[in-house]
Amino acid sequence: MKISPIAIQNIASISALGSNDAEIIQNYRNLKPLFVKQTKGLEEIWVSKLTEAIQKEIFQLRKENNKYRDLDASVLYAMLVGRNCLNKTNWDTSIPIGLNLGSSRGATQQLEEHYQHFLTHQQAKTLASPSTTLGNISSWVAHDLQLNGPEFSHSITCSTGLHALLNGIAWLQAGICDRFMVGGTEAALTDFSIAQMQAMKIYSSELDAYPCKALQTNKTKNTMVLGEGAVMVALDKNCDDKKVKITGIGFATEALTHSTSISANGTCFVKSMQMALEDIGPNDVDIVVMHAPGTIKGDLAEINAVHTVFGNQTPALTNNKWLVGHTFGASGLLSLQMACLMLQEQEFFEVPYLNSNPKPKKIQKVLVNAVGFGGNAVSVLVEI
Repeated sequence: MKISPIAIQNIASISALGSNDAEIIQNYRNLKPLFVKQTKGLEEIWVSKLTEAIQKEIFQLRKENNKYRDLDASVLYAMLVGRNCLNKTNWDTSIPIGLNLGSSRGATQQLEEHYQHFLTHQQAKTLASPSTTLGNISSWVAHDLQLNGPEFSHSITCSTGLHALLNGIAWLQAGICDRFMVGGTEAALTDFSIAQMQAMKIYSSELDAYPCKALQTNKTKNTMVLGEGAVMVALDKNCDDKKVKITGIGFATEALTHSTSISANGTCFVKSMQMALEDIGPNDVDIVVMHAPGTIKGDLAEINAVHTVFGNQTPALTNNKWLVGHTFGASGLLSLQMACLMLQEQEFFEVPYLNSNPKPKKIQKVLVNAVGFGGNAVSVLVEI
């Protein structure tokens, strides 16, 4: 769907990649996965964690206000990127600014801790309910930033971040708001969250240099690795030549055949990419930033969809989950940030083990994909 251009004024993120553009770009260039081992029971598993510097910032954020001590990490992550994004953008908060923040899992850490307390004592703590509701993410961030526009929280599993982007664009296009902040946040490196991924037999047990083999078509095992992080994006309708612009959006949901997977041909991706491109020819897209979580079926379905849409004119394909893991609700916007950096730097951030992957001669248009459990896909076209 072609839209009136929406400017991406700024993006702020925290993840294993870091928190500032220079650090993030360098980590993309280093071509080394940012995974560490985390002990889970009697075993060690791969995870992608926030850097020590970011963890210290979160610790200080929790200390600065007594009300923040009992908030889930997902809320604090969102607060930090919200502050960073607003500071970079320098918007006047007396003017209404909309906010849509999403998370696949929500207040995972607090929920698990409160439930464990309930199992032990057969009684819930006073703050159990308000600290575990999904809505507390956007409400606390809006409070912290002193915003006075509409605010939403939502969950559409792993496509949550890009769905927040769609909602922000809709409000801007409708003329209800002139400025909108959209984001995704995830703090799901908990025992139960990881156990859920292992129960689906999709978690990586690889021991070589690339524990997550996203986009590798000949892998024989699932290799998803879980990460944590948050992203905030500042949007408005005032475009200039220096800013990356959103010029096309697509979305689709396919008929459910399984609660966690999409069809083998990636039908939802085919529809969402075709909608986002609309009048754009296949050879006009330089790069597709793939969702590709590192699972056999998920990666192959998306690759099949790309071949359906682009035929023998397939653009360069890339992905960041091999590097930073799957950050669930934040992952789509982390991919969007990757696309923006490639456009601004005019540099292709490659996947090192994809030797046959063509590199673009120019970078003018990048398509970004995300999908959630059950086949709800979003595709976003950005250009500079």
